[in-house]
Amino acid sequence: MLMVQTTTGEMTAVAGPWEELMEGEDDSYLSGSTMTLDLLDDEPPALRHPEPRPLTHSQPITISPARVKADEGRWSSSLPSIPNPFPELCSPPQSPVVIGSVPPSASDKHLIRVFGEDSYSRSLWVSRGATAKEVCHLLVQTAHCSDQESWALIEFHPSRGLERCLEDHEMVLQVQTSWSIKTDAKLLFRKNYAKYEFFRTPTLFFPEAMISDSADASHGIKSSELIETLLRSGSCPEIQGFLQVKEHSRRAWKRVYFLLRRSGLYSSTKGSSKEPRHLQCVADLGQLSVFQVVNGRRLYGAPSNYTFCIKPAREPVHTRGLKLLCAETEEARTCWTSAFRLFKYGKQLHSNFQFSKSAAQWSNDRTETRLRGSDASLVAMDFSGSAGRVISASEAKSVEREEGQSWRRREALLGNLAGRAPGLRPDSGVPGAGGARGAGGTKGTSASQGARPSSIHRGHPWFHGGVSRREAERLVEEQGLVDGMFLIRDSQQQALCFVLSLCHKLKTKHYLVIPCEEGGRQYYSMDDGVTVFADLLQLVEFHQINRGILPVCLKHPCVGVAL
Repeated sequence: MLMVQTTTGEMTAVAGPWEELMEGEDDSYLSGSTMTLDLLDDEPPALRHPEPRPLTHSQPITISPARVKADEGRWSSSLPSIPNPFPELCSPPQSPVVIGSVPPSASDKHLIRVFGEDSYSRSLWVSRGATAKEVCHLLVQTAHCSDQESWALIEFHPSRGLERCLEDHEMVLQVQTSWSIKTDAKLLFRKNYAKYEFFRTPTLFFPEAMISDSADASHGIKSSELIETLLRSGSCPEIQGFLQVKEHSRRAWKRVYFLLRRSGLYSSTKGSSKEPRHLQCVADLGQLSVFQVVNGRRLYGAPSNYTFCIKPAREPVHTRGLKLLCAETEEARTCWTSAFRLFKYGKQLHSNFQFSKSAAQWSNDRTETRLRGSDASLVAMDFSGSAGRVISASEAKSVEREEGQSWRRREALLGNLAGRAPGLRPDSGVPGAGGARGAGGTKGTSASQGARPSSIHRGHPWFHGGVSRREAERLVEEQGLVDGMFLIRDSQQQALCFVLSLCHKLKTKHYLVIPCEEGGRQYYSMDDGVTVFADLLQLVEFHQINRGILPVCLKHPCVGVAL
C-alpha cells in the first residue's frame, strides 16, 4: 500500500505494483509500465474526492415589446411633468430656437423667439407646420395690438445687413432650419404695409421704363392694363434694366444689363442686347430668396443705398453664396424685388392677398356687430336736469363732440396759463409774448417762450418722441414706404416744434409743425397760421380726411409694438 498526495492536497492510499523512475532515465519506460493506482475498496466514502459538478451558464431572458411600452407608460405616468421656468438658459446664446425647452416629439410643439422694435423678445410655442401668418396672429393676441392688419415676420441677419419679409404661407421652423448654428439671425415682428401694395397700385411699383419690350406690345394693350391683368392672374411682366453687380473676387462693382423672366434671371454679355446668344442665365428663381441690404455702402461698398441680394433658399448665409445687386433708385429696387416675389410664388401670393382682405373685412364686420349688439342693450341718458331723460343716438354723438372740443380748448388754455410767467401780459414788449402769427422760432411767436404744449399726442402710436430725421426715415422705410404712412416727432432744431414725416412716392418728406398764438390761446399750424389746430390729435384727424398742404392724406401710422 502506498500513500499518494492528490492535486487537492489530500493523502490517499493506493495498492498495486509500482516502479520508481530515477532522475535521468529514459521517458519511454513509462510507456511500457504496468503501474496502476486504484483506490482501496475498504476506504470510507468520506475520504473519497467528490466528483465535480458540470458548469452551467446563465441564459438571457427575452422581454416582449409590449412589456417595455407598459413599463415606460407606468413610469412616465407616475412622474409629474415639471415645466422649465428658465428656457432661455437652456440654449446657446443668441439662439433663435430654445433647444433645451422643446417638449417631447409627441406634442409636436417648438419654442421660437421673436423680437420687437424695442429689442425685447417674446417666446412662443408653435407647431411644426406653423406659418408666418399664424405666428403673427398669435403675437397680435399676446401683445394686445390695436389692429390685426399688415403685421409681418422679418428674417434679419444683423452681421450681413440682410432682411426679408416672410410670406404668409411660409413655415417658420422650415426657415430657421436653413440657419447655421453660430448665426446671429433672428425674427422681427413689425408692420409692413407694402407687402401686397403692388396689387392695389401696380403702376407705382412697375414703371413703364422697366417693362420689357417683349410684353405683347403688338396687341395694343397699355402697359398699365397689361400689369393689372398679369397681377390678377398671379403673374408679372418681364423686367429689364441696368444693375450694379459685385463679384466675389473683385472689390469693384460692374454695371450689367439684366432681364428677369419666369424662367430665371439673365444677364447680357453684350451691352443691352436681349438676343438669346448674348443672354447668360444667372439664377433659377424657384430656389432663391431675395433680401434687402441695410447699410450696403458701409458693409459692401455699394455705389448707392438701394442694394438687394439673392441667395439659395435652403443654404446658410455665406458671403460666397450671395449675389449682390444695386439699383440706382428706390423705385427700381422695389420693382426688382416685387417681380422676384411674383415670379417665384405666383398665384400663391395673390391668394394670400385675397385672404388678408377677407380677414380684415371679417374683423371689421365682427367689430361693428359687437358694437351694434352692445348699443341695443344700452341707452344714452342726460342727467343734467333734476331728472334723467333718454336721448337719441345723434344727440349723444353731438354732445360727445362738443365735450371733446371743450376739453381740448380747456387743455390748451391751461397749457398757456401754466407756461406764462406771473405778471407777464400778452401785450408786453417781450419778444415772443405777443399774439402775432408767423413761423416757429421767429419773434412775435409764442413757440420760443416756454408755453407748455398739450401732451395729448404722447399716448398715440404715431408719436415717436425725439427720434432723429435719419431714424424717422429708417422707420418709414422698414414698414413699407407706402403712400400716406406717417409719424410725428419732436423737432431737434426748433424748440417746442414738431415734425410730420410723411411717405409719398417711395420718398419720405418732412413738414414742420409750429405752435402759434391767437386770442391768447396756443394752436398748431403747418401753413404759417392759415389753418390752425388745437392739438396734434386734431391735426392728424383733419389730414386723415383732407389733404390740405400735404400731397396725400394720412393713412397708415408708423407704429412700434413692445413685446
